[in-house]
Amino acid sequence: MLNAGKRNVLGILIDTVDYEGAVEFVITAARERRGASVSALAVHGLMTGVLDPEQRYRLNHLSLVVPDGQPVRWALHYLYGTRLPDRVYGPELTCNICERASREGLPVFFYGSTPRVLQALERQVRRRWPNLTIAGLEPSRFGRLSETERRQVAERIRSSGTRILFVGLGCPRQEVFSYEFQKSVSMPVLAVGAAFPFLAGELAQAPRWMQDRGLEWLFRLWTEPRRLLWRYLLLNPMYLFLLALQAMGLRSFDPTGIAPSSELLYG
Repeated sequence: MLNAGKRNVLGILIDTVDYEGAVEFVITAARERRGASVSALAVHGLMTGVLDPEQRYRLNHLSLVVPDGQPVRWALHYLYGTRLPDRVYGPELTCNICERASREGLPVFFYGSTPRVLQALERQVRRRWPNLTIAGLEPSRFGRLSETERRQVAERIRSSGTRILFVGLGCPRQEVFSYEFQKSVSMPVLAVGAAFPFLAGELAQAPRWMQDRGLEWLFRLWTEPRRLLWRYLLLNPMYLFLLALQAMGLRSFDPTGIAPSSELLYG
């Protein structure tokens, strides 16, 4: 098990952690009924913090930020020699936590995505982990929440009896949600990317060989070109360029950020 603390990648503090270390962190927080915020961050999510100082502040005030993408894991290796054996992929992390939660009797809650995806997700989860208690499922409203709506969402989650909250709102909304709700609910809140549609079977995953070589973005671009074209054409080259500057010592990146002027209350 590895959990060796945070390292600065372009001003974003990424945890040097493996699957076992991340699962243990979440399960321990769930057992202790302790609020915690977790994000599985790939290049896109990391770059949202690079380009937006308020988002950088949020990301760097999360409890645990795991290297979801291979390029993020490689950055930790080249900059700090961390030698992580693998990335900590959001969908696989979700499965590992569900497995442990099933064995330890810790109920889970799924918040986000669409009713159709949640229905398919529930079927798959009950099939794979029949002893896992699903305390609740609630789809996204795909917009801003009022303060009253936020309190109502937090109360529904708390009163469900859940001990672990999975959030699938898409980046960066799910990281905003995890940051803002970490004090509203006494449990780990996990922003897990596309884990919901992947595990539900609604979205195809890249072949393992593409994932291992950091080419998952290419597979996703091929399957969702309209939505992802500009994200990958702009952010991936920018990430590599800035990473080269950091690696050569030509530029340093301040992780401080700016405290958000207001809460976004995504839901």
